[in-house]
Amino acid sequence: MEAETCGSGPVWVSEALRILGDALVGSCAPSTVWFKESSQKNLRSRDFLVPRGALKRSFPDGEVPADLVQTLMSLAAPGLPPVKTCLQSEAGLIVQLDRPAVFRRVLQDFSPYLQPLPSVDDGQDIVILNCAPLHGCRSLDTLRLSHLRAVLVADHLAKVLTLKGKQVSLVPARLCKEVDEFLSHLGISWPRSGDAASLEDTVSSFKDFLRDYIQDSRHVDSAPGVLCVLLKTFAEKHNICLRGYDPNLDFFTVDEGDLEHVARLQRSVLEAVMSPGMVLHIVSSEEEFHQQKLDLLWRLIVPSNGDVTQKHLICGPVKALNSATPIGCSQYFQLRKSQMLEASVMKYGERVQGCKLCIFPLCESWEEIINSLTSAAIKFELMATPHRSRVTLNLEEANITTKGTKSGAFVMYNCARLATMFDSYKGAVSQGTVSVSYLWAAGTYPEFPPAADLNYSSLREQGEWLLLFNYVMMFPEVLSQSAQMSASSPGIRVTANTESVCKFLVRLSMDFSCYYNRVHILGEPLPHLFSQMFARLQLMKAVQSVLHSALKTLHILPLTQI
Repeated sequence: MEAETCGSGPVWVSEALRILGDALVGSCAPSTVWFKESSQKNLRSRDFLVPRGALKRSFPDGEVPADLVQTLMSLAAPGLPPVKTCLQSEAGLIVQLDRPAVFRRVLQDFSPYLQPLPSVDDGQDIVILNCAPLHGCRSLDTLRLSHLRAVLVADHLAKVLTLKGKQVSLVPARLCKEVDEFLSHLGISWPRSGDAASLEDTVSSFKDFLRDYIQDSRHVDSAPGVLCVLLKTFAEKHNICLRGYDPNLDFFTVDEGDLEHVARLQRSVLEAVMSPGMVLHIVSSEEEFHQQKLDLLWRLIVPSNGDVTQKHLICGPVKALNSATPIGCSQYFQLRKSQMLEASVMKYGERVQGCKLCIFPLCESWEEIINSLTSAAIKFELMATPHRSRVTLNLEEANITTKGTKSGAFVMYNCARLATMFDSYKGAVSQGTVSVSYLWAAGTYPEFPPAADLNYSSLREQGEWLLLFNYVMMFPEVLSQSAQMSASSPGIRVTANTESVCKFLVRLSMDFSCYYNRVHILGEPLPHLFSQMFARLQLMKAVQSVLHSALKTLHILPLTQI
């Protein structure tokens, strides 16, 4: 077993880059930038790099003084991974970490790596997420694919922001029964409240306010009973910055649904413990203009909310290839489910045939598996693209399989492989035999030892470092970035990296699959092989926990068998 290393607690990639960067900046090298390596090829020799071009801008002839290299070698700080070597090469200044020590620091307790990075308070403790398309959905038939995409983005953001310690409210808090059941089938538990009656008085008061406002301002002639306001005039009169708003924004003929929308937003503000740091309108691109009108209408009706920051996160359109007519959400779900069922029958045979195809099925084992695969396939299709970009769906059956490497089903398949492997190990321990699918010979395994007693220096495969350094250690960074938005950014639009978790899961699944197919994790039951096997199993526990935690932010239940 390797010698005990100094230092304890989690180590962070971002902290390593910051500390290494500060050390160079303190040596009069302000333009020097460190990069984390991620490719398998480069990780053979280095973990962090300052390219030679950057060194030449900071040091004569690009040569780093020997005493500075020694300083970098001896750096020690909380959160900094232990450094093994620091030297110059043709590529530039490189650092390689003490990998056995990093394995130990991370795998002894990997729970900190299942949460977003600890962050400085940004003053946005309360966030209201307004999923704009849901306000007008009176039945499942009115829920379009672009609406569904906005719902999935809102649901994911709510989960990640909650993990970051924010108090999140989802609006609207009341859906029609059909839409609620459909979203529930996709694993989304949207908040429920019987708010219809309680909104009537608020809507009525808003109508009275607007009638008085229209009459007093005399800025537009409107028919009796029609509420028509000049929003641009209002904004200019009250010095409201219109940067980012559509320049054509002017007349707004307000209907009952618009006032109900504003009433729900107002109630969410009143129910908050303190003033929200941000109200984020998540809206499909085709309804962006209308949402901008509602933004200003709310400011007009409730001037006291002037301190509430409103931002707009726009979701691009969803289009289906080779579809003569628009496809509805129910039809889309049933199509993907039938394709998942057919792909599973081809792979696993007639034992899958009992699975029913109704949209809200009974709970049966294969039924649950097909539903999980379908939910994962849909969510990855709609969320693996940056939210502002268009999504194009290919509905052909040939494009859907249980093992396509860019699909949610592929991620689920690898979850099931891990679960099956751990079940085989546990069965071998409890029953004294091991499945021959995992071993060359039958035998027994001892109980799993404490994580602190494992020999992490036995993890020498390049694929093992790849899984730890690119995925286990990077997951907190991915979570933090996926919901990173600035309420103080200019204009009304914000962006978030809502696609990052899906892309992360696909890359992790591909690299895990390559490692799993190449390495015998459960080896022969021989005592001299147990040390390496247990270290590998501990790494696989961390990988499995990351997979499950990431899927949880998408409200996807991981498969335990397939």
